[in-house]
Amino acid sequence: MADRDTLPLPLEVRTRLAELELELSEGDITQKGYEKKRSKLIGAFLPQAPGKGMDPSVPHERRTPVTPGSSSRYHRRRSSGSRDERYRSDVHTEAVQAALAKQKERGKMAVPMPSKRRSLVVQSSMDAYTPPDTSSGSEGEGSMQGEGTPTSSQSSINMENWISRAIHGSTTSSTTSSSSTQSGGSGAASRLADVMGQTHLENHSAPPDVTSYTTDSIQVERPQGSTTTSRSTPKYGNAELMETGDGVPVGGRVSAKIQQLVNTLKRPKRPPLREFFVDDFEELLEVQQPDPNQPKAEGAQMLAMRGEQLGVVTNWPLSLEAALQRWGTISPKAPCLTTMDTNGKPLYILTYGKLWTRSIKVAYNILHKLGSKQEPMLRPGDRVALVFPNNDPAAFMVAFYGCLLAEVVPVPIEVPLTRKDAGSQQIGFLLGSCGVTVALTSDACHKGLPKSPTGEIPQFKGWPKLLWFVTESRHLSKPPRDWFPHIKDANNETAYIEYKTCKDGSVLGVTVMRIALLTHCQALTQSCGYTEAETIVNVLDFKKDVGLWHGILTSVMNMMHVISIPYSLMKVNPLSWIQKVCQYKAKVACVKSRDMHWALVAHRDQRDINLSSLRMLVVADGANPWSVSSCDAFLNVFQSKGLKPEVICPCASSPEALTVAIRRPTDDSNQPPGRGVLSMQGLSHGVIRVDSEEKLSVLTLQDVGTVMPGALMCVVKPDGVPQLCKTDEIGELCVGSIATGTSYYGLSGMTKNTFEVFPMNSVGALISEYPFTRTGLLGFVGPGGLCFIAGKMDGLMVVGGRRHNADDIVATALAVEPMKFVYRGRIAVFSISVLHDERIVVVAEQRPDSTEEDSFQWMSRVLQAIDGIHQVGVYCLALVPSNTLPKTPLGGIHLSESKQLFLEGSLHPCNVLMCPHTCVTNLPKPRQKQPEIGPASVMVGNLVSGKRIAQASGRDLGQMEDNDQARKFLFLSEVLQWRAQTTPDHVLYTLLNCRGTIASSLTCVQLHKRAEKIATMLAERGHLQDGDHVALVYPPGIDLIAAFYGCLYAGCVPITVRPPHPQNIATTLPTVKMIVEVSRSACMMTTAVICKLLRSKEASAAVDVRSWPPVLDTDDLPKKKPPLLYKPSNPDTLAYLDFSVSTTGMLAGVKMSHTATSAFCRSIKLQCELYPSREVAICLDPYCGLGFVLWCLCSVYSGHQSILIPPSELEVNPALWLLAVSQYKVRDTFCSYSVMELCTKGLGLQTESLKSRGLDLSRVRTCVVVAEERPRIALTQSFSKLFKDLGLHPRAVSTSFGCRVNLAVCLQGTSGPDPTTVYVDMRALRHDRVRLVERGSPHSLPLMESGKILPGVRIIIANPETKGPLGDSHLGEIWVCSGHNASGYFTVYGDEALQSDHFTSRLSFGDTQTIWARTGYLGFLRRTELTDASGERHDALYVVGALDEAMELRGMRYHPIDIETSVIRTHKSITECAVFTWTNLLVVVVELDGSEQEALDLVPLVTNVVLEEHYLIVGVVVVVDIGVIPINSRGEKQRMHLRDGFLADQLDPIYVAYNM
Repeated sequence: MADRDTLPLPLEVRTRLAELELELSEGDITQKGYEKKRSKLIGAFLPQAPGKGMDPSVPHERRTPVTPGSSSRYHRRRSSGSRDERYRSDVHTEAVQAALAKQKERGKMAVPMPSKRRSLVVQSSMDAYTPPDTSSGSEGEGSMQGEGTPTSSQSSINMENWISRAIHGSTTSSTTSSSSTQSGGSGAASRLADVMGQTHLENHSAPPDVTSYTTDSIQVERPQGSTTTSRSTPKYGNAELMETGDGVPVGGRVSAKIQQLVNTLKRPKRPPLREFFVDDFEELLEVQQPDPNQPKAEGAQMLAMRGEQLGVVTNWPLSLEAALQRWGTISPKAPCLTTMDTNGKPLYILTYGKLWTRSIKVAYNILHKLGSKQEPMLRPGDRVALVFPNNDPAAFMVAFYGCLLAEVVPVPIEVPLTRKDAGSQQIGFLLGSCGVTVALTSDACHKGLPKSPTGEIPQFKGWPKLLWFVTESRHLSKPPRDWFPHIKDANNETAYIEYKTCKDGSVLGVTVMRIALLTHCQALTQSCGYTEAETIVNVLDFKKDVGLWHGILTSVMNMMHVISIPYSLMKVNPLSWIQKVCQYKAKVACVKSRDMHWALVAHRDQRDINLSSLRMLVVADGANPWSVSSCDAFLNVFQSKGLKPEVICPCASSPEALTVAIRRPTDDSNQPPGRGVLSMQGLSHGVIRVDSEEKLSVLTLQDVGTVMPGALMCVVKPDGVPQLCKTDEIGELCVGSIATGTSYYGLSGMTKNTFEVFPMNSVGALISEYPFTRTGLLGFVGPGGLCFIAGKMDGLMVVGGRRHNADDIVATALAVEPMKFVYRGRIAVFSISVLHDERIVVVAEQRPDSTEEDSFQWMSRVLQAIDGIHQVGVYCLALVPSNTLPKTPLGGIHLSESKQLFLEGSLHPCNVLMCPHTCVTNLPKPRQKQPEIGPASVMVGNLVSGKRIAQASGRDLGQMEDNDQARKFLFLSEVLQWRAQTTPDHVLYTLLNCRGTIASSLTCVQLHKRAEKIATMLAERGHLQDGDHVALVYPPGIDLIAAFYGCLYAGCVPITVRPPHPQNIATTLPTVKMIVEVSRSACMMTTAVICKLLRSKEASAAVDVRSWPPVLDTDDLPKKKPPLLYKPSNPDTLAYLDFSVSTTGMLAGVKMSHTATSAFCRSIKLQCELYPSREVAICLDPYCGLGFVLWCLCSVYSGHQSILIPPSELEVNPALWLLAVSQYKVRDTFCSYSVMELCTKGLGLQTESLKSRGLDLSRVRTCVVVAEERPRIALTQSFSKLFKDLGLHPRAVSTSFGCRVNLAVCLQGTSGPDPTTVYVDMRALRHDRVRLVERGSPHSLPLMESGKILPGVRIIIANPETKGPLGDSHLGEIWVCSGHNASGYFTVYGDEALQSDHFTSRLSFGDTQTIWARTGYLGFLRRTELTDASGERHDALYVVGALDEAMELRGMRYHPIDIETSVIRTHKSITECAVFTWTNLLVVVVELDGSEQEALDLVPLVTNVVLEEHYLIVGVVVVVDIGVIPINSRGEKQRMHLRDGFLADQLDPIYVAYNM
């Protein structure tokens, strides 16, 4: 606890507390156990009164543990948790705090907190609450205040507050965190709090959003509207407001947050970049131009550094086996290796004699006892896997030397624990490529491997088939007396292969020759001054790298005694290695910074520690830039325990070059080690600048000593030709020596680039005739030949032309811990490539007890710190629960696996912050619109700008002579009467129920008679005049048809209205009410069931029932017929009104005259060749547009039989429609997209069973999707493919196109060419241009022709702004002129003038006489090579999208469907997506089909794909449940409703991310 000093706790209690805390952080004790033991320990010392010492002015819940610093040095170091290999220095923490403070002065952006659904927020219960750890706070403190100043009352208040809370079990309040008010702390504490609170209080202008929803938010049920699909059509809140789309109800936190985000983004960003390169198109991506002021290398060219002569001592053995033979025979009792158990007791001592005899035994057995005498399994030179656990170095050593003696090549690898270990598959590939067939292992390890039920060891994923061979002596045969291994001098054969994991996760094998092995041991012996029988303590992994070289190989050469400390013991007792150094008076210890750090954390004033015996402490990862602080802190503490400063020897190594450099243990303690304080800014440009005006962003490096004996070292440019660097330039270190690896096994190309490098000087001359090896380390050679390492090639990220090191960014992030936030310091940093540049991603594990607020605080501070110190933006910052990042075998983070999970969307973060607005600076320039060319210069005859004018027409109605009897009637009501007389018993309509049986049918005469009765009822009970409007509220069926003709007979104007959904009256009834009011209906007709529904309690709760017009129930009709049917006088009067809610949420009613209605029916009759003998199946909603006309009107006009299938029935029986088509042998059928989607999804797996039920679609010649949008080509294609086996001809499937001004412009008929598909460049479309490209080219978008233009329809493409005609294949608005155009909008709202333009527009030049109606859709006409029925060349119309829906962003026009398609493709769990804009921000709403834990995975993926494919930055990503995106009956997304619902906080989202 931070304030252990302020409570009078005796030393031993404090010691025990520290141990407990360590156990907890290591996960060796449960939270409960910790709490229990802890309260026992401090129970006696607790102040009795719970609130004692608290400042009464501060309300209890608001007090947060701000963890002020503690005075003791001990805490000062308990900092970053046990970080795996990277530490932060105090210098760095100070820099970070200063950078944050500096940002604060600038007034930095307020970051809107993401909203989460409650279930996603892990409630921090008392069990999970540990006392706020001091570590990080204290670091910050110490660095600000100097050590040892207790921070007055602040700390004791927190301490007691915390303890009393722990006792009373009150939970912590989540709204706390650093921005809460501070209570009288002394200077430093409040200063720290200021720095912490610096994320601005604006954060909280919106309450910390754990999205609680207001009670009145609407529960979305399934309204009837959605019939065909199982999805709902929520109408949020006040339907009237929404429907008209005029009032956007802006309420709630969401809009406040968005406003905040917009304000933040308005602030000026980094200076804009100038130059551009062409991304194979007019749309230009900016390319980063080098900053002219950036630092450049100015030094002289460096010279290669030569290490001292390798002085071969006369009695050095000629090979390692010879050394083993010598010691094994002349001093067999000398100890070679002591292994420890987990209690730190010596488990086993391996002597040189035993090592020698056992190795011989292993060698004999692997050569002679595997396979048969004639066919041994292993021959000299074969590769063998060594699979030994980390706690059994003795067995490993015996096996390794056994292999050397048998002249087979050992390949040491990690023990595979499960079949799916991170990275184990790649290890398998390495074994496979090395041709490994045998794995040597220990008995215990063999027993522990996963087994199949039969006791076999299963084949691990990606591994070759292996024979597992146990090397314990008792399992082996004794070699015959006369058998003896052949001991040769070291030669050029391969000694062993060390595995190496690359940045991308692939595993390579580095081969080391026997001569290299021996030379390396000699070089280490010389530089470390090893002598016979010295004792060395090894904490490192003995299977590879420094641990193998010192603890297994060089030790045997010099007959040294190795004390091996397993990782498991270090976890239990981090001081164990120090205790062993004292116990054995060891001269040398090999450790990593981590081990020094852990020792510091666990160190207590132990009297018996004495490190004076150490002459050398090898720091294996001394090359890591952050090891310097561990070394300093360690020396600082243990100098008083006899540790001499010159003992600490950092070294640099790499799998390819073995030991690259090592600091020599000197006796001269006056010579201080080398230090470099380098400017981070300079480093990012690859140059070394020692003095930095910005004292904040510096990197302190320690030297790793000088070049190895007998080696030559130079520094070359990291990319391109290996040219020597200048003295003040950072490059890759290369080593020329015998003692390096020689190849990557089996990969000659990569080997050449790494192991056979010939560095050149500036004039191109080679500096040596011998090849060098690249070490993979970045650094420079300083004065006095000292080597400095600044990073690894693997950790290099090049962002915007500047180089950043992943480790440096990790260190900065770790130095920002206002609370001890990152779990055990586990942070992964990698870069991903998005939009032609690397983008930095930081993933951290958060402690189990962190609150939402903590995490958000920490995230915003990390962003600022990294920006301040590295001057680079973080693209994505993600937090994952503790222990969830993939681990390497020794507990570090498996980077490539983590990156893979991130890119696949399976990392499951619990918090994500994306900052694309700040990072992505290479977007194309926003487009400036060019003024249009004047008419005179472009118009010549029928050419515009040299192209044929884009105009086309269907067949001419007037010229066509056909025996159309219905033509002689002007009114549909007359056609019906004529049919009732001439063909009374001809069936016009058949309605099917969900079982596919006939529910009811109507003949001509039945329809006529019912219509007469309804007309009587209207006159008698409704007292209606002719011309009155009547709302028909019926379910899809026959009643609706009869009521429609009844209205015509009575001279009334019918309006079809979708009935309210009984399960969802609250959201569907207001729409009904609104249509009834807007259409000025004098009366409503409906069925008895719906009558009852309209009068129900739920209905009166939803709308004011008293204001309904009279409701007539047609289930109870009068018996008598009307005296006389109404005959309209003027065919231009109103026949009916067609009301529909557009996708933008506008309710629009259009007026259809009698003339237009008849012309419409005739046009369809001719296009589809409909006659009384035909049957047509219709599965559409009959309330508006072409759906209504096909359901109610066409059969009466053409006399064909319509088989009616209500789409709602398909929810019960998805196969209903197709079975009906098959059963009635229908040739023409019409459906909607939602029906098609339902069949594709619902019947996908049933095609075989449908076939067996006799479903046959081979007779279908046209299957038309009725739509008012761009054809959904993916859906129609998958439908065609799916049902091809059932006989459906792919050319039969097509789409129609209609809109408000003309309910059907195109419809694929029976004759004429098949619909064509073209591919256009999506980037050109954004600029309103059409550029045709090949299929499959990047950015291509397939567009399918929307059916053929109907007879009597003319189309022209006009510029929507200037109204001038456009040329062929130019994008513009589709204008239509036709006899069946609607005659205008019917509306009670003003705006008449504005709207009239939609129906009566004229071109601004060219043919200025014709009156056109504007469809509001963008599209283009293209003359094809095909010929149509009349022999002319066929003009194809391609619809691109509605102008209302299109979004103007960055001066370009985007169609939502394109962005949505990209988004749906990114992750398997995204089932649907809708996008809209809000104040220039792009909002993406995705429906998640999966667990809520996956919600946050989607945020980065969605942001990436929209950037890559559309060059847009997503402002807000909203993840919602399935069915939240409202869809209308035509299957179109209602994006504006969604937008209104989002802004009014009614979506109940799972997660809302606001991208910065």
